[in-house]
Amino acid sequence: MNRVRCLVFNAALGPLDYRVPDNMTVEYGSIVVAPLGPRQIIGIVWEEERLPTDPVPENKLRPILEVLPVPPLRPELRRLIEWTANYYCAPLTSVARMVISSGGALRGPATITEYRLSGGLPERMTPKREQAMGALEGEQATIRELAELADVSDGVLRGLVNQGVLEPVVVDCDRPYPRADDAHATVELNEQQTAVARQLAEAVQSRKFAPYLLDGVTGSGKTETYFEPMAAALRMGRQVLVLLPEIALTEAFLRRFEDRFGAPPIVWHSSLKSTERRRAWRAIASGQAQVVVGARSALFLPYANLGLIVVDEAHEISFKQDEGVRYNARDVAVMRARFEKIPVVLASATPALESLQMAESGIYERLDLPSRYGGAQLPEIRIVNLTEEPPERGRWLAPSLTRELFVRLERGEQSLLFLNRRGYAPLTLCRNCGFRFQCTNCSAWLVEHRFSKRLACHHCGHEEKPPLNCPECGEPECLVACGPGVERIADEVAEILPDARVAVATSDTLNTPEKAAEFVAQAEAKAIDVIVGTQLVTKGFHFPELTLVGVVDADLGLEGGDLRAAERTYQQVAQVAGRAGRGAKPGTVLIQTRHPEAPVIEALAAGDRDAFYDAETEARRHAGAPPFGRWAAIIVSSEDETEAREAARAIGGTAPHLQDIAILGPAPAPMALLRGRYRYRLLVNARRSAQVQDVIRDWLAKLDLPRTVRVSIDIDPYSFV
Repeated sequence: MNRVRCLVFNAALGPLDYRVPDNMTVEYGSIVVAPLGPRQIIGIVWEEERLPTDPVPENKLRPILEVLPVPPLRPELRRLIEWTANYYCAPLTSVARMVISSGGALRGPATITEYRLSGGLPERMTPKREQAMGALEGEQATIRELAELADVSDGVLRGLVNQGVLEPVVVDCDRPYPRADDAHATVELNEQQTAVARQLAEAVQSRKFAPYLLDGVTGSGKTETYFEPMAAALRMGRQVLVLLPEIALTEAFLRRFEDRFGAPPIVWHSSLKSTERRRAWRAIASGQAQVVVGARSALFLPYANLGLIVVDEAHEISFKQDEGVRYNARDVAVMRARFEKIPVVLASATPALESLQMAESGIYERLDLPSRYGGAQLPEIRIVNLTEEPPERGRWLAPSLTRELFVRLERGEQSLLFLNRRGYAPLTLCRNCGFRFQCTNCSAWLVEHRFSKRLACHHCGHEEKPPLNCPECGEPECLVACGPGVERIADEVAEILPDARVAVATSDTLNTPEKAAEFVAQAEAKAIDVIVGTQLVTKGFHFPELTLVGVVDADLGLEGGDLRAAERTYQQVAQVAGRAGRGAKPGTVLIQTRHPEAPVIEALAAGDRDAFYDAETEARRHAGAPPFGRWAAIIVSSEDETEAREAARAIGGTAPHLQDIAILGPAPAPMALLRGRYRYRLLVNARRSAQVQDVIRDWLAKLDLPRTVRVSIDIDPYSFV
């Protein structure tokens, strides 16, 4: 080809045409460097018919400057980019940018100089040098990355380099990863697991698209079951992708994987250093990477020979991206498998109602693991009615739950208390004048974190130190913490069980894979008696000595107007209940609630998941909600409140009137101010058959809004704030 059309990473420009020099070979999917005015830009060569634009005369075409030394993006990945952009109403360039997620990987083989402690000491020790040396023990990275780890300036570290305290190490950026061995170890599966594993392995060998819903109770051994089709893919020389919802789950999975296959998989998540990201990207694109375990962004990597996708804990809300391209990784994983013509496994003990409906309709094949592995029994579940058995004044744990904690401590067994609320208290106010601490950037209260001595906004990250006096009236010693967070529950446990070793497990305390691994090691070594945690502890962890789970406030998730509130509450409580009694000892779950008559609480108490899902299905069907209808949100925001309101009114005033689509709003969003931007929202409710994306695109395309107004489209929203 002597001319090509390129998708360039500037949504405002659209596709651009270029001339291919005579000495250059270019194919569809090639990543190239092209001129744009005096600058150079990165582009992806695309099929002309799939990127329509006004043709440019031959004599005006500028030449491609360079084809970058990486494999072209395969047709299957290009089709996935197109589908994701179309379905989620996102710019094609924004989706493609997720594929080119390591700029350094595009420039071919390279070495890099990293640094590590040499064991020497500086001539003069300063507080910053001492801080750096303490933080960098066992670390090796670039100066910039080490400075971030140690929380010091680059200059401090360069001084340590000059004195020989940090020594340089030349690293091959593309050094190969250890090879996984499908025959390294064997795991004894029970009859149910064997049947499921065999079916999945045969699906891998058939090289056809096949979506499976692996529906297994907590502790049924789903991970060991899908290890077998992974082994089949490795024997065929094909790649495997495993998506996990939380970075905290990665370390536990890596260890189980290495025990089975003799080498760790390649990890992909936001905490990777730039050199690790570059190395992983190139290994994946070349086909050298065998198994990739990662967060949702791993779904868009350029796999050379993908043979299987597994989405673990597939019901998890964290698979939904709520900024930028607002995609659901669970659903996009199914589409990638379809384009790649490979099987995809959605594994969960509490599947999303949408996934269950797909299985009911025959689109997904449902595979059941109805019993726990190794003869372990599901825990006994008891309801604690807080209106009949209230906690003592100033406390949050009912007497019966407190007694069970005593019993477990005396037996040397472990307990877990679940409350999905980080920090010490969700609200701090002045008892004298009623002043409440509110975020300056968001319409949200600041949450007190006593461990780190800060007031923090969980939406924008704003932090401030708690004052000694009320900022409004100046009264000293008048600030009161209202309501419990996990830190407050941990304090209560320390009061009633002074000898207990208590650990708080949240995204604040387990914010790196290393911290998560340390927590798991301590729990497995029985160095922790009571775990107090948020939704982070509801999944993936297996502690055989954990025999008691207490749900501190089962009603918390039912508050607000979220259409999935009941389903999400059921999933969280059922998942955290599944942490109890996973070993030889039986487990007990106590669920504290003020509404024992609520259908979700009754279903949990009875252990009747099917009854709950049947009732929830009928409620959704009646409301025209997913999976029987379609929802979309249009969020209008601006730093100027009047501008945001007027833009939202302009959008609402031009709303189409269609028989199969209802449009609600505009109205201020529940989180009316977020990160300094005022927000208004419109909700679109459509029948399943409606082409809602086309309607929204045509509707918004006719409007000329100020450049300072941002309009975001959220197809199949999970967050309604």
